[in-house]
Amino acid sequence: MQLFTKLIYFSLSICLLATTTWILNTSTLYSSLTFVPTKIKNMNIVLTGSLGHISKPLAQELIQKGHAVTVISSKADKQTTIEDLGAKAAIGSIEDEAFLTKTFAGADIVYLMEPPINFFDPNMDTEITWTSIANSYKVAIMNTGVKKVIHLSSIGGHTTEGNGMLATHHLVENILKQIPEKVSIKTMRPVGFYYNMFAFLHTIKAQNEIIQNYGSDEKEPWVSPSDIASVIAEEMEQPFSGRSIRYISSDEVSTNEVAKILGEAIGKPDLTWKVISTEDFISRLTVAGFTPKAAKGLADMNTGRIDTLYEDYTKNRPELGKVKLKDFAKEFAEVYNK
Repeated sequence: MQLFTKLIYFSLSICLLATTTWILNTSTLYSSLTFVPTKIKNMNIVLTGSLGHISKPLAQELIQKGHAVTVISSKADKQTTIEDLGAKAAIGSIEDEAFLTKTFAGADIVYLMEPPINFFDPNMDTEITWTSIANSYKVAIMNTGVKKVIHLSSIGGHTTEGNGMLATHHLVENILKQIPEKVSIKTMRPVGFYYNMFAFLHTIKAQNEIIQNYGSDEKEPWVSPSDIASVIAEEMEQPFSGRSIRYISSDEVSTNEVAKILGEAIGKPDLTWKVISTEDFISRLTVAGFTPKAAKGLADMNTGRIDTLYEDYTKNRPELGKVKLKDFAKEFAEVYNK
């Protein structure tokens, strides 16, 4: 019996020793894995947007990180500037399916955006133009087998109701949803761009007022293009899976705070934000040269700021970016003083 007991104790000791050794070895293994940095694979990335406010800083950041970048532009005179950045230039139209198919071939990620619209051109229809571009994107992606897409949409892209001219972003998002599920799509929804405030310059100089058909002490979000570029660059190096949406914002301020911050930056501390009727606002826009459809679309977007426009943003509020309104105010002052 004593011999049997000793054998059991000996067996347990061996098991405990083996278990302890395994735990120590496993701990050492995990410890060593924890401190091994993960190297991100260099990728072939295609950017639309030429050398715009977002695409240029995005291209610069991606190139600096070692990725091979192709920048699409419709203007041949941009080729040298694009190449000077260290990117490859692809000159052609984003409405040309054959051109896009050729350019997207072999890409690890494609970044899609719709170009700005000329609100003074009576022959320009935003919905027709952007949905045509979205369909070209869709066909090219399906033709080439691209598996990862980042699409620049907008605040208000969640609906076609109560967001005025931004409703077209929802239509574009829905066209891209028709792409087979095996393609992962990250939809970026930035809020209003700081540089849209340059539209305030005329009435500030003429009347010492910012004149809009909305305004209050309620805070609303604004964003810097450089913060958008940084978020997109970050998302490109993160895993892709299915379909996702991310809002992008830099600061949240009220319209009265906008007037105060911009006024102080330009030496007009008494600058005010004046609210006028929607009818008067539309009239002023059409006198300035806006097409009637564009004027109504902008006015309706502004009235939507009160409720509809930010409803989904509020449910999915992002971490704010680095560039605050006070930072942009310095740039605003430089333009104002020219």
